[in-house]
Amino acid sequence: MGGARPALRFERIYRGCVILCAALMIGFGGAELRAQAAPATKPLAPVAKKHAAPAQPLIATQRKAPSRLAAHTQTARLKKVARASKAARKKARAGVEKPVVEKPVVERRAVEKPAATNDPAAALSERINNNTVSVIAGELGSTDLAIAHELSLVLDDGDNLRIMPMVGAGGGRNIRDLRFMKGADLAITQPSLLARMRQSGEIDDKIVYLAKLFNEEMHLVVRADAGVASIQHLAGRTVNLGEAGSGTQSIARDVFTRLGIAVREVNMTERAAIEGLRTGDIDATIVIGGKPVPAVALMAAGFRLLPVPFVKQLREDFLPAILSNEDYPGLIEPGRRVETLAVGSVLIAYNWPRDSDRYQKIEKFVEAFFPRLAKLQAPPHHPKWREVNVAATLPGWTRFGAAEDWLRDHREPSAAAREQFEQFVSTRQARAGTAEERERLFQDFMQWQQARERR
Repeated sequence: MGGARPALRFERIYRGCVILCAALMIGFGGAELRAQAAPATKPLAPVAKKHAAPAQPLIATQRKAPSRLAAHTQTARLKKVARASKAARKKARAGVEKPVVEKPVVERRAVEKPAATNDPAAALSERINNNTVSVIAGELGSTDLAIAHELSLVLDDGDNLRIMPMVGAGGGRNIRDLRFMKGADLAITQPSLLARMRQSGEIDDKIVYLAKLFNEEMHLVVRADAGVASIQHLAGRTVNLGEAGSGTQSIARDVFTRLGIAVREVNMTERAAIEGLRTGDIDATIVIGGKPVPAVALMAAGFRLLPVPFVKQLREDFLPAILSNEDYPGLIEPGRRVETLAVGSVLIAYNWPRDSDRYQKIEKFVEAFFPRLAKLQAPPHHPKWREVNVAATLPGWTRFGAAEDWLRDHREPSAAAREQFEQFVSTRQARAGTAEERERLFQDFMQWQQARERR
């Protein structure tokens, strides 16, 4: 009996230890699982320290299972994060691609240059601007403006070429406007003013000429009852020399200065000057323009034209001219002739580079104007066109390149050239049976001669 009790007591102690160990294991395992689910709380650290001595071997043995669970949980979390990141990248790409697809359709393509050039309105605007040639002429009623207007009537070719006359002050102002104003292509002025402005340094070598035009006469108008018989009688009297800054003012001043006549200068328009003559506010007025000038031709009885002598001191820059009853029936009696002066006029341009758009625009004007001069010289156009010779040169000045090229290519053969050709035929015993063959041979000869001159 005594041996059985200790054995029973030992068995009970043993079972109690096993149960206690099992309870500890279950407790530590649950704590580990809770730590994995909520790692920030870390509740195991104090428990492990409290039971470190009796339970250390058991904890070391039992941690294998929770470590595998932790690895699985970590892997699952990483996969979830990866899936979320992948989904976020897809959304981001989708958000960027949408505008990229829409922008070319809605905005960018709409302003592309090819689309703009294909626009009919834009193409028409570009063609009109590239083919419109502006010509600065004189004031209203002037011969220069009438000539520019007739250029537009004859040369206009729809949108392919358009001549746009511009009212100008004439003279030096036209030269300055052409040189410095944007949009000005051509201008009509006087060669004497060109030379004067070049000598004073107001303009440079950027001005060239296309063609000499016609002469413009000086008209000295007085009242018929004023008692003024000659230009010398105007000394000390009130004389209108044209608008301030005009070509008329500059030329009239030059004439009176060379003749040594001091007048009281006033500056008025043609219409105001005629009214001033009628009322007696002024004694004379100067009008410079190609005859017949409309403002002068409309003058009724009560006015007359004074002669302006072509004396030595005026011969360098002026030409002699005559006014007759055919020009001004209301002012000059039949059979009477009035001597006066004339100044030349010239069509000028800016010296653009050959490869520029502006050069090509003026070249197009030359190719339209020069061949049609004969049409402009026929009635009912202004009689001043009959004085124009586009081949005439302006000494001391350079001709616009396209005009020089046209004249060289269309130069009329001279009598001397014909004589040289006849000598060429006779010395070489060339055969040219018919007139057509002879003319063709002559043209070949002229081309050969021109090629030889260019060497």
